[in-house]
Amino acid sequence: MTNKDIMTKGQEFVMNTYGRFPIAPVKGRGSYVWDANGKQYLDFISGIAVCGLGHCHPELVKVLKDQVDTLWHVSNLYWIKPQVEAAEKLVQISGLGKAFFCNSGAEANEAAIKLARKYFYRRQESHKNHIIVFKESFHGRTLATVTATGQSKYQEGFAPLPEGFVYAEYNNLDSVKKMVTKNTCAIMLEPVQGEGGIHPADMDFLRGLRELCNKEELLLIFDEVQCGMGRTGKFFAFQSYGIKPDIVTMAKSLGGGIPIGAMLASIEVAGGFAPGDHASTFGGNPLATAAACKVIDLISDPDFLKQVEESGRYLQECLSQITDERIVGIRGRGLMVGMEFNIDVKELIGLCMEQGLLLLNAGPRVLRFVPPLNISQTEINQGVAILKEALREL
Repeated sequence: MTNKDIMTKGQEFVMNTYGRFPIAPVKGRGSYVWDANGKQYLDFISGIAVCGLGHCHPELVKVLKDQVDTLWHVSNLYWIKPQVEAAEKLVQISGLGKAFFCNSGAEANEAAIKLARKYFYRRQESHKNHIIVFKESFHGRTLATVTATGQSKYQEGFAPLPEGFVYAEYNNLDSVKKMVTKNTCAIMLEPVQGEGGIHPADMDFLRGLRELCNKEELLLIFDEVQCGMGRTGKFFAFQSYGIKPDIVTMAKSLGGGIPIGAMLASIEVAGGFAPGDHASTFGGNPLATAAACKVIDLISDPDFLKQVEESGRYLQECLSQITDERIVGIRGRGLMVGMEFNIDVKELIGLCMEQGLLLLNAGPRVLRFVPPLNISQTEINQGVAILKEALREL
């Protein structure tokens, strides 16, 4: 089947919930994918920060094949060996206490919202159920997480939305302080906003939030679904700030492309959940957690994380050397980089794709760069060269 064949059949049978590009990738290796017509692309999207080790990493392929031959699924009514091992690894790296596994970032954030409220309910403080979130944030598409998302375009048509969320200004501590009431239970944010335009949190802002939560007895929740798992050059983005949240969520790169999400919490906060309070049929299944164990081992290696930091700096240096009056600025951490323009970047993304480079936007005027974490400088050079050529044509 060609790209056109797949697209035509998809338009007939697949629900129209994505604005899809007119190609159908059918094969991937490392930082490259090939479409159904045989055309090669350098992938600077990596499944939207999902394929952190690139496509079909050989060590991950082996683990998956071995697990497929052993056990795919059992209920969480039983203990699952690779799930326990993945939990131990994440707890040790994060310094938190317990892990809950699910299947996506939205599910992980949904779990965090429920845990925050249940924690205070068990403390006989059920009135504390409001959560401060942030404008331009993104936390998922379930009814609760889309409400927590500070962008009205994602909420339109889904009213009535759940109550209990208020929206503060990102990187503005005073705006947060003004919203704290006797009903506030938590503050929830991305240490680096992704869909909102690649905006890293200021050091003083995050440290100020930690101090505020300590003072007011609130929970601090970090959504690291996109910016975690080594994306910023640290295993967890919060590790760059010298603070620790009470709850952190993750997904995307955790499985290297295999669907999995996780929520970690301190031992005290994790005690808010008891059997029956929350669950996931497929969450933490043997296949997904076996993949996660291998991904965690590879990404947590200090040399690997150092390379991510170096590659991120190199990418930003290369991008900063592009001279174009339409470029407003470049920002980000590690290999999570945004290039802002004074024009809509949709056409530019299309031109790059035609020339063999896959890029994505983060808002209408920001190009998003989230390539595989093990991308080489040669591949970065190749991608930047294609971008330069596309800009000349634009």
